[in-house]
Amino acid sequence: MESKILLILDLDETLIHATATKLGDDYAFQLYHYYVYRRPGLDAFLASCAEIFDIAVWSSASDDYVKQVVEQIFPVEIKLVFVWGRSRCTPLVVPQIDEYGYYNLDGASHYEYAKLLKKVRRLGFDINRILIVDDTPEKVRNCYGNAIYPTPFLGNPDDNELKILSHFLDSLKTAENIRSIEKRHWQRKFLSSYET
Repeated sequence: MESKILLILDLDETLIHATATKLGDDYAFQLYHYYVYRRPGLDAFLASCAEIFDIAVWSSASDDYVKQVVEQIFPVEIKLVFVWGRSRCTPLVVPQIDEYGYYNLDGASHYEYAKLLKKVRRLGFDINRILIVDDTPEKVRNCYGNAIYPTPFLGNPDDNELKILSHFLDSLKTAENIRSIEKRHWQRKFLSSYET
């Protein structure tokens, strides 16, 4: 039997929203000076994913922050393949784009902490059997065929993205080659049946 697809999940703005400014008293927990809000449907999403995928977490946040968030939001029965933070990311320069869509060679660029799947491949995973879910395309720009971009979660209690994403991921569970499947605009394909 073929091994399960590896599903790599981001944390901030994908599964949770952490903010120094309290949005309301319904935050899940505090970590350092942040109020952390769980994305609606998180528990059901994680349980569903754990049934059909191998799961890992990769965030560009500090390693200690990532570890503590994972301890708070993942049930102990879900065994993660790995939990990686910023130390496993690669700083890449992101050039500024001007108002016409051209690279501004004179403007300031910034660094983005990229997630390079070649690091996961070194663990023995087949690149065709890896999905990475991240709300920031720049962080997974070298993972185009493997990436799914959810709408960033900023604390909206009526958010239903994880319910839709769970349905989409379920449709991919038997795919032999994840990279060959069109994943752009995935929300449109499943939104109509999950609108509230």
